[in-house]
Amino acid sequence: MVSRGISEEKELFKCAMKGEWNTVISIYENDPSVHVAKIIRSGDTALHIAVSNAQEAVVEQLVDLVLSHDEPRKALGMRNEQGNTPLHVAAYLGNVRMCRCIVRVDRSLLEIQNNAGEAPMFVAALHGKKDAFLCLNSYCQSQEEGYSYCRRKDGENVLQCAISGDYFDLAFQIIYLYQDLVNYVNKNGISALHVLASNPTAFRSGSHLRRFSQLIYRCIIVEPLKVEPSFQQSSSYVQSKESKERMLKNSYPGNYQTCMHLLHLLKQLVQVVTKSSQNKNKGGDAIENLEAPNVASETVSKVCRHLMEEILFCTCTGDKRRHGDGHQFVPPNYVTFIDFIKLLSKAMLVILGLGSRRIRKLREKKQKHTWAVQIMNELLQHVSMYQYEDNGCRPQLSLYDADETKPYEITVGGNVKMLASSDDLDPAKQRDEIKGKTSKGEKEKTKEAGKRETPILIAAKSGITEMVDEILQRFPVAIHETNSEKKNIVLLAVENRQPHVYELLLKKNIMKDSVFRAVDRNGNSALHLAAMLGDHRPWLIPGAALQMQWEIKWYEFVKHSMPVHFFPRYNKDNKTPKDIFTETHKHLVDKGGEWLTNTSESCSVVAALIATVAFATSTTVPGGVKSESGTPTLENHPAFDVFAISSLITLCFSVTAVVMFLSILTSRYQERDFRIDLPRKLLLGLTSLFVSIASVLVSFCAGHFFILKDKLKYAAFPVYAVTCLPVTLFAIAQFPLYLDLAWALFKKVPKRSYKAIPL
Repeated sequence: MVSRGISEEKELFKCAMKGEWNTVISIYENDPSVHVAKIIRSGDTALHIAVSNAQEAVVEQLVDLVLSHDEPRKALGMRNEQGNTPLHVAAYLGNVRMCRCIVRVDRSLLEIQNNAGEAPMFVAALHGKKDAFLCLNSYCQSQEEGYSYCRRKDGENVLQCAISGDYFDLAFQIIYLYQDLVNYVNKNGISALHVLASNPTAFRSGSHLRRFSQLIYRCIIVEPLKVEPSFQQSSSYVQSKESKERMLKNSYPGNYQTCMHLLHLLKQLVQVVTKSSQNKNKGGDAIENLEAPNVASETVSKVCRHLMEEILFCTCTGDKRRHGDGHQFVPPNYVTFIDFIKLLSKAMLVILGLGSRRIRKLREKKQKHTWAVQIMNELLQHVSMYQYEDNGCRPQLSLYDADETKPYEITVGGNVKMLASSDDLDPAKQRDEIKGKTSKGEKEKTKEAGKRETPILIAAKSGITEMVDEILQRFPVAIHETNSEKKNIVLLAVENRQPHVYELLLKKNIMKDSVFRAVDRNGNSALHLAAMLGDHRPWLIPGAALQMQWEIKWYEFVKHSMPVHFFPRYNKDNKTPKDIFTETHKHLVDKGGEWLTNTSESCSVVAALIATVAFATSTTVPGGVKSESGTPTLENHPAFDVFAISSLITLCFSVTAVVMFLSILTSRYQERDFRIDLPRKLLLGLTSLFVSIASVLVSFCAGHFFILKDKLKYAAFPVYAVTCLPVTLFAIAQFPLYLDLAWALFKKVPKRSYKAIPL
């Protein structure tokens, strides 16, 4: 029997590796002992492999065979080396059909945890599988049972994982199902709001968009997140949708996709024409709609935005939104016109194949930004860290004392207790502590958690103005929060170079004097921190010289934003902000001076060569001069006038460029020189150099035109264009530097960088 079992396992291994699932099913049917056999090194059974390969029909048959024998839970609960059961693998893949097939046999499979302490529901949330999570959650008998499946041994919960992975649609459903998870923290004291505050790219203020992208971005309409009515309906809808997509995809080869899109557009054309004829028969209703007073005042802007949305995005991303789904943006008499515009735009995009990728990315970005704000509002609505309790005696202490921020303390019966974050802490107990019930804490294990910065401080460091503004509106007391170094929101915004947050705080009138006058543990004011350069790259601009220029502008902006003598002059080290600025920016000044020297030397050599050529060219007259009068022979030709003017411009601007670059080389490279003097000289020198290069090419082409005008008159212009191409490419390559110089010179407040702040 043993040898027979071993041979069956080897045969099962070979068939599973080759994908011969019919043989695997027959082996499962004939020999029940292989149901618990681990056939590969990682400890996976044949059911593990079938689930991993998304063999839905095979999994259903294998589960039925397991169910027909004794102890089905033992076979379905087999764990591999990572401790994952087949249900864990199905949840990881997000396959609703397989999850339902396995869990319906025995609901207790939901409570099995892998080696990391993750239940199948946690695995589904960790990888953003919303449908699988909702499917498994529907098998929980109570909310308390669901809470036990939503955490792992390190204290992480499904809400934190969903927000960390930018799965905001899943996070919204989790908040609706398990509101108390908002106040859960892991063993490091991190809550869901902390995780969201440390992700600036999830918000509009933390994303950098170019001009054209901003225009398209503003035209996008994103539907807000909504609670799923019931998983049974949503899952059946998803399955029917997926089956239709598979049928449509499998009905024709991939290379016929464009042709099928065109046929689909022709079908829509017929529908548009038919709808148009129907609308003509209902002309009276249309006139009534047009004459309605509310339509005239409210519809125009909505129609324009919705039209731009449909043209730019629905046509590119395949979004099939209709006007009868409960979100009607326009009156019925506008539908035909919009459908016709959509038809034309779809046809153009299908034929040209343009724009879909970029527009789809912008749509996904705005969707993430919109949903992140919605998640933020939901978290702030249910957060309990700012609540007070007035029982007629002494009011409850804030969760943040005067010395440092301790966001995870609660007051029970007048005694301060720390929230326990040990592995064996039951979720129900944690919720009871948050609600004010008695529980024993472990101060030693949460000592570091007490020093964690609060969400508003992290948001200020990350530059998330949306979160800072919303928290201050809901909880004005949050403006007094400080971290372990006694740095408040103003000091952190200044230290991390977040001008948007600092400008927002300047507009607030909440305790401005006390907040802006605050100093940290070392006596540093906001001006001291503005003068202090950290190790990170602070500004969104290349080059050490431009970085130094924006550092000076930031220092001066903070200095002049408040009245004179508003900031303390000396810190505890007896240093002024000016002393700190000079000390911390030495390396940046040296790098900036070195970069300017190298750039000026290279450009001055080129400018000197152009000036030499320009001088020789300006003294040489094409065609010679008349002996009797001394006037140029070709003076009446337009090309001669172009040659004379361009030669003079070349000589003038090349000499100007040489002078500017030499003045940079002879500069002292002091700190104040990087403010305006050196960047202005460099910008003027580069401008003169570009103009001189363009002028010398025009001068050359105009003088050379007299040689080719008789034989190759019409071929001369393409030849000159090809000749100018290398220089044009050089100018295009240097154009970003030119724009950065101009931007940094005329911009009053620097533009911050877009980098996440690690927790």
